[in-house]
Amino acid sequence: MREFSVPPIVTVGDSANLTDPVWDNAETAPEAVQFARPAAAPASGWVEVTCRQFRDEVVAVARGLVAAGVSPGDRVGLMSRTRYEWTLFDYAIWAAGAVTVPIYETSSAEQAAWILADSGAVAAVVETTAHATLVEGVRDRLPELAHLWQIELGAVDELVAAGASVDPVEIDRRRTGVKADDVATIIYTSGTTGRPKGCVLTHRNMYADIANAVPVLPNLFLRPGASTLLFLPLAHAFARLIQIGVVQARATMAHCADTRNLVAELQAFRPTFVLSVPRVFEKVYNGARQKAEADGKGRIFDRAEQVAVAYSEALESPGGPGVALRVQHAVFDKLVYRKLRAALGGRCRDAISGGAPLGARLGHFFRGIGVTICEGYGLTETSPAAAANLPDATKIGTVGRPLPGVTIRIADDGEILISGDLIFQGYWRNEEATAEALSADGWFRTGDLGQLDADGFLSITGRKKEIIVTAGGKNVAPAVLEDQVRAHPLISQCVVVGDRQPFIAALVTIDEEALPKWLAAHGRPEDTGVDELRDDEALRAEVQGAVDQANQAVSKAEAIKVFRILPRDFTEATGELTPSLKVKRQVVHTTYAAEIAEIYRR
Repeated sequence: MREFSVPPIVTVGDSANLTDPVWDNAETAPEAVQFARPAAAPASGWVEVTCRQFRDEVVAVARGLVAAGVSPGDRVGLMSRTRYEWTLFDYAIWAAGAVTVPIYETSSAEQAAWILADSGAVAAVVETTAHATLVEGVRDRLPELAHLWQIELGAVDELVAAGASVDPVEIDRRRTGVKADDVATIIYTSGTTGRPKGCVLTHRNMYADIANAVPVLPNLFLRPGASTLLFLPLAHAFARLIQIGVVQARATMAHCADTRNLVAELQAFRPTFVLSVPRVFEKVYNGARQKAEADGKGRIFDRAEQVAVAYSEALESPGGPGVALRVQHAVFDKLVYRKLRAALGGRCRDAISGGAPLGARLGHFFRGIGVTICEGYGLTETSPAAAANLPDATKIGTVGRPLPGVTIRIADDGEILISGDLIFQGYWRNEEATAEALSADGWFRTGDLGQLDADGFLSITGRKKEIIVTAGGKNVAPAVLEDQVRAHPLISQCVVVGDRQPFIAALVTIDEEALPKWLAAHGRPEDTGVDELRDDEALRAEVQGAVDQANQAVSKAEAIKVFRILPRDFTEATGELTPSLKVKRQVVHTTYAAEIAEIYRR
């Protein structure tokens, strides 16, 4: 058993809560810009929201919630894309003494009904008419739901008007009455298996997490003019942590509701840091590589990539990059790297990656082009950030050391255990699941497998429930292979299979954005679908190359022997992906059971 602990920098007092920074900022820096929101049509650009304005808007909306009968401790559902109003309602719910229950805006009626019913929500805020219709369609199953407000129909103005009769002193009383150990939010895990469970997080849990993270990430939150464009769903704990971190550090944040406009909005807002899941960084890399190949500059890009990776690796060695490498790096910075940074707005030099493994390949590439990605690790149950690479303590290929106030232990079976003030209180109304996840002395059993090195850096090696045991008794962690296969710019997803089978195989999907360029380069009709190309020799050769590369990272017994190209990519709409873009393995195994069976009929 190995254990590594980092003492806390900040200890959260018993009377503190997550609204405190909003009030502190309004008093100490009232004119500082806290948020930037899109200008109302037909105008364009961004409208600044100062710390004082934000506090006042939070109070006004909170008064409306009180007028509607929302009481301290009541649960309020919040279903919307990532937009300014999401953040406004979140803080207003807290200021009213209530509990926010996020719902992914892509959730089905069944999912929304379960979350609202299980949490006992007395009210809900939704964004669109489609959301409102969805909730109204299941309202007969929600006897406690008394109010439904719609953002696009003026929910903010409606609540502000209704709250005019409520004395602002009542909000002060409600807000200061919320203590650190009171529940702040119930976040329902998107769930790669089974029905979502509600993770109960207190104000202390989330406050302790971010208050200790901000001081050790000064390049992100604390640099002059620090700003970010948030485009991940705020229903996800990772994005939520950045939201409260921006308020905690008094940085500036804008929201991007539609990721189809992401590149344009990044270039318009020009953030100094971004956060994302690895798939988005993969898309940036793959898109740049595809464009270079289409423009006949594939060899230049390949060399630029080699130099970027070598430069990043040299940063970890004594003396750093040599003269020759620095010269090559400077040349490619003008030819290639600067254009890649421009895709992120031009000012971004730092990023945070979480939610899934990033991989050393992408980590070195992006650091080599001038964007340092601090890969971290955590789960909703850990508020969520438990470990992270830091600007002055980075080992690419790991997820970093425990954050201040966190202890990480590796159990005898390799499972990662975590303790600290960031650990959740349990699963809402689910004592059995809580007992399985939390030990009697407060350790959270993550279900992930990992290793701690002598310096305290954590590496994730797999997931206990995902370990494949072949018929020959070989234990195989699929993530190692899957990350390598997905490195190919033409490949979107890879799911390794082979439990209780004689060999390892893989299901592969093709990136539909990258396919048109490949079709043109190989003389195939532009309207050819993946379903028509599954047995195409040229396409299979591309995938085989990716598989061969991945197999170099494992032993022969763990190597992928057979692969099948699936007729379409995985999506959230078709059920194979969670809202945070994690693959639901059980769904894939069920949907493509015939494909898997065919592999092993050989």
